[in-house]
Amino acid sequence: MANEQNTSRTSQRSDPGWKHCHPLDDTNLNTIVCNYCGKIMKGGVTRTKEHLMAKKGNVVACTKTPKNVREELWNLLKEKTTTCSVNHVYGATTCDNIESEDEVEISTASNDRERNSGGKKGPMDAFIRNPNVVIEKRKREQLTQTNIKEACDKNLKASVHQYIARFWYQAGLSFNLVRLKSFQDMIDAIGAYGPNLPTPSYHEIRVPLLNKEVEYTEKLLKDHKLQGSRHGCFIMSDAWTDRKQWCLINFLVSSPAGTMFVKSIDGSKFVKTGEKLFEMLDALVEDIGEENVVQVITDNGSNYVFVGRLLEAKRPNLYWTPCAAHCIDLMLEDIGKIPLIKKTIQRGVNLVGFIYSHSSTLSLLKQFTNKRELVRHAVTRFATSYLTLQRLYQEKGNLRKMFASDDWSKNKLYKEAKGKEATKIVLMPSCWNHVVFTLKVMAPLVHVLRLVDGERKAAMGYIYETMEKAKETIMKSFNNNESKYKDVFTIIDNRWTCQLHRPLHTAGHFLNPEFYYSNPEMEYDLEVTNGLYACIKRLVPSKDVQQKNLTELPLYKSGSGLFGDDFAKESRKTTTPDET
Repeated sequence: MANEQNTSRTSQRSDPGWKHCHPLDDTNLNTIVCNYCGKIMKGGVTRTKEHLMAKKGNVVACTKTPKNVREELWNLLKEKTTTCSVNHVYGATTCDNIESEDEVEISTASNDRERNSGGKKGPMDAFIRNPNVVIEKRKREQLTQTNIKEACDKNLKASVHQYIARFWYQAGLSFNLVRLKSFQDMIDAIGAYGPNLPTPSYHEIRVPLLNKEVEYTEKLLKDHKLQGSRHGCFIMSDAWTDRKQWCLINFLVSSPAGTMFVKSIDGSKFVKTGEKLFEMLDALVEDIGEENVVQVITDNGSNYVFVGRLLEAKRPNLYWTPCAAHCIDLMLEDIGKIPLIKKTIQRGVNLVGFIYSHSSTLSLLKQFTNKRELVRHAVTRFATSYLTLQRLYQEKGNLRKMFASDDWSKNKLYKEAKGKEATKIVLMPSCWNHVVFTLKVMAPLVHVLRLVDGERKAAMGYIYETMEKAKETIMKSFNNNESKYKDVFTIIDNRWTCQLHRPLHTAGHFLNPEFYYSNPEMEYDLEVTNGLYACIKRLVPSKDVQQKNLTELPLYKSGSGLFGDDFAKESRKTTTPDET
């Protein structure tokens, strides 16, 4: 029996193409391995010969096949084709890789001869094919091959994706990591390698590959340092307290190339004393080069204000600036202390807390809001107060239906004190009026916070204009009735004018083409122009360079030279100043 099987396999491998390939498994002659490039293919020896010959259509060409082998296979194909054609002429009914008889049609001249000769076909008539028939056949074949390929690809892709997802779930990775460019790069690299990619070992991931990644990161940072020395950079310190009450301080450097992490230290012992903070920031300025540093940005605490004064005193060519996001957040905190707004926020927080602390009320909420969630208040960021009230107001109708429903009246919490208070809040019209008042005050400031706390564009050229627009929006929302927003403006002016507002902001506003060319009268605004000249004087130590800047300023004002170029005009509102 075994001899019969061996004889059968030998007869099946009589094709000349077997000299250049071998089956992956002797029991399966459909899965073949190329002897030259090692590619594994399905489709038998015929598909493999097309791979070796670099024949277009069904398979990727082999790049390592010797020239004489490729020529030999092409000659064998031509001989086979010629033999098949002759057999067809003399009455043979089968032939490999040649069109069938129903696709052969006699030409017009042959038809004439056929009619004149009593319907007999000549030997050469078999080689005259109707182009339309041939084209239709090829279309059918391509469509069939495409459908098969798509089905195979779809199933294979689903299988691969499932393995990736399983790894994701087992490792407990964030779903947002799928959006990382490095993840796509990894997928592309694995696909380019092909089958049988060995996994890196524990040691390789932990030591040599990590060292290589450090080297790669250092190369990336060279561009950051180059951009910082060419266009200037910002030094930022960000202090935060972990669950163990340790105060960690991160130091970062930001330039047009992006934000670069420098180091992180434990500042628990000295964070409240300005002298040590000053020493660390001053050393970082010295390391980067004072001539490359435009500003140092820190929190707005009294210890950092002290550090800022020391830095500006020692370093006459840079600015200290409090963090804009921190200042806006403190504005919102102060506004939240106004009695009416404080009461409104507290009601909203209590309502959301009550709903989420009981499974029955949470189930009712999902039922009436179509599973939309409310926003729960966060203690550390006061912008969440606005978000909490905003979502409550968006779901106002659904919440009123919920607390007026029979399901709620039958709930055991309905008669409890907290349940009655929640019902009172939701059904009270004046409560919703106060929510609207609070949203009118806070919404424009939250818009500013999103600008300065995001990374979509450099905020320096937009802070001044955005704050002015925020104040205008608040005034218009109350129809310029000053009595309604007087206390709010007192808080905004105190934080903005006394703490956040700096010459850099007015200079950035003046040098932003989007704002300047839409309001040329800006050059007569003393607050803006004084800030511009103060920046030139402080940031540019060279008198010659200062004078050069002042002589080029009229070109910018009048939109002359390169500033008047059609391309520059078109990009005034589409390109941020740091991109020009």
